[in-house]
Amino acid sequence: MNQLHDNHTHSGQREPLIDWNRTALVVIDLQKWIGQQYAPYSAEMVIANAAKLTQLFRNHGAFVALVHVSSKDFKDMLSPKLDAAPPKLNLVEGWDEFIPELGVTETDHIISKKQWGAFHGTDLDLQLRRRNIDTIVICGIASGIGVDTTAREAFQHGYDIIFAIDAMTGFTKAEHEHVRDVIFPRMGRIRTTEEVLKGI
Repeated sequence: MNQLHDNHTHSGQREPLIDWNRTALVVIDLQKWIGQQYAPYSAEMVIANAAKLTQLFRNHGAFVALVHVSSKDFKDMLSPKLDAAPPKLNLVEGWDEFIPELGVTETDHIISKKQWGAFHGTDLDLQLRRRNIDTIVICGIASGIGVDTTAREAFQHGYDIIFAIDAMTGFTKAEHEHVRDVIFPRMGRIRTTEEVLKGI
């Protein structure tokens, strides 16, 4: 079976949840800077679920975009005046490398970004449109920052969005629950990793 399915149509058949030729997986910032303080899901759970999704998409020959923050000297990064200090990053050696659990392959498209969202200043939109992709499944860290911003950009570009809600997590439970309950339902469809894997 080449499609996952969603709602029933009038004829009793199910509408495809995923058309593998028109759907991309976008994985946000699962790189070596990941720390330990996340909620409601642990980094380990998010990584495990994201790895399942990347393998699923690769097995179907679908487009996988792995997104990471990267910089040579940090002079190209945003530095606005803030009321709240940004989350502390774990800038270990190789901080911008993808975590090994993703098993990066030659078929993955790598997106390097300098800000929260994966569309601004990158070729992500161009690559999706040239492949006639109109839907993205999104996951990663953190729910209320990189995932939320990328989803808003995708929404404004006209893409359909499926949120793999337990393949992402926030810096706090409140952050994750806010976007899950208030923001994401207004931009797309929310599914668990298992529901995406099973096509529910």
